[in-house]
Amino acid sequence: MNPVVMSSPLEKFLHSIGIKQWKNLFYALSHDELFSHETDPSLEGYERAIVTTTGAVAVDTGKFTGRSPKDKYIVKEPSSQDSVWWSDDPCAGSDNKSLSPEAWAHLKSISLQQLNGKKLYVMDGFCGTNPQTRICVRLVTEVAWMAHFFKNMFIRPTADELKNFKPDWTILNACKTSCVDFAKYGLRSEVFVAFHIKERMTVIGGTWYGGEIKKGIFSIMNYFLPLQGIGAFHCSANMGEMGDTALFFGLSGTGKTSLSTDPKRALIGDDEHGWDNDGVFNFEGGCYAKCIGLTREREPEIFDAIRRDALLENVDMNANGQVDFASKKKTENTLVSYPLDHIQNIVNPISKGGHPKYIIFLTCDAFGILPHVSKLTKDQAMYHYLSGYTAKVAGTELGVTEPKAAFSSCFGQAFLLVHPTQYADILGKKMDEHGSQAYLVNTGWIGGKYGVGKRMPLAENRRSIDAIFSGAFAKAEFETLPIFNLQFPRALPGVSPETLHPRNSWANKEEYDQTARKLAQMFSDNFKKFETTEKGRALAAVAGPKL
Repeated sequence: MNPVVMSSPLEKFLHSIGIKQWKNLFYALSHDELFSHETDPSLEGYERAIVTTTGAVAVDTGKFTGRSPKDKYIVKEPSSQDSVWWSDDPCAGSDNKSLSPEAWAHLKSISLQQLNGKKLYVMDGFCGTNPQTRICVRLVTEVAWMAHFFKNMFIRPTADELKNFKPDWTILNACKTSCVDFAKYGLRSEVFVAFHIKERMTVIGGTWYGGEIKKGIFSIMNYFLPLQGIGAFHCSANMGEMGDTALFFGLSGTGKTSLSTDPKRALIGDDEHGWDNDGVFNFEGGCYAKCIGLTREREPEIFDAIRRDALLENVDMNANGQVDFASKKKTENTLVSYPLDHIQNIVNPISKGGHPKYIIFLTCDAFGILPHVSKLTKDQAMYHYLSGYTAKVAGTELGVTEPKAAFSSCFGQAFLLVHPTQYADILGKKMDEHGSQAYLVNTGWIGGKYGVGKRMPLAENRRSIDAIFSGAFAKAEFETLPIFNLQFPRALPGVSPETLHPRNSWANKEEYDQTARKLAQMFSDNFKKFETTEKGRALAAVAGPKL
């Protein structure tokens, strides 16, 4: 295929950022064109995509089958240094390590050195459906499937919008390079995902994991929007026939994508949303779903979305391209990206909805202590939002090989660029203003902790959430869970009593009580980082567990 003849504005742009020459230059390729490039038989290693029997292509991302949050850096400079939640903040938990301007100059230099003179792919897209607050993003990469991933995940501009596209943010994906002398520049390893807020640029090196592209821009939206008083949340969203909108908060592996992709409700988006004065709006133009153990019977919408134009990551397949979705050979964090319109029931023509009626926090409780579903007071909602209790699911991050209890502020701590309390304040004000009701749904274990009990069946999760939407939940009789003071229903249509009452599902009740006290202490210890303020102390007193 001959290179596309580029307009001078793009050439000037590339020159302005330091890319002075290229072997070939391809701009805004279609899915079909990208398919042709990424499956080129001459490609080798991680650069080559393989066609599967589903019609989708599959790639491997090597050592990094998940994010590398400990290799994330923000340049510390005057325009943003007072706004960023830094890793050395007294409120522990931030992954935003500071980077010197000198170190940034080096990382940018080696990224540009890697990209100069290569066959390059330039892709443009929007992050955010609202024109007033969206970011115009440009990706420059030498890997065709990275361009495909970008096209799937960001909102695709029209031909007219591309004519005058001016990037607000640029990503240099130089995955083939790495920072060999990383210690000299204060880095943890040769891997880097670095952001310069004033320069409006990200540089990525040392990792082939595609998710760094999308999560990096999510982090940037998480910086700019809260400073304008707009919510920026790690959540999925859907809408019922009556226009009732629901938000699903949760980390990877808690069921956020699966439970929001509901045939009875229209999908707004599966991972990242804003909440402004008009309602909820999607950041993305696609979905990024876990596919370990995927079957058509359990998740037909996601299963059927895996077809031509979808991009599978790190799946196990045979020589004929047949995917074994149950296989954990490479990782449990097998993923697929696909355009939003691969889901049949979506909100059209713009993926946005009204002010949410339901706020659902999904937690994967590896200890098997929390109720399957409980309703939260306003204070409890803020407490659990700031706590962000869940379990890291195997493969989601490097080194995590089995579920592990974790607290991730705002159910997305790794993506927060400003202090967690700023996101919580906005969420609380929005809930008050629009009368939103919050719920805590445990999609983790029942009948015992991980290794003893069993994982909550997806069908039970769906029926419990259906009861919230139908009004059956509100009509139920409630019981209060000791220590955590969570109100949960005694019965719900189609949900087994064993599922609803956590203590009753354990054979050894004394062990349950001991484990409950242990988990409560973990909640209390974690929340101490927010008790440096009067508001934080008040939340702990009225909404935290009572030992």
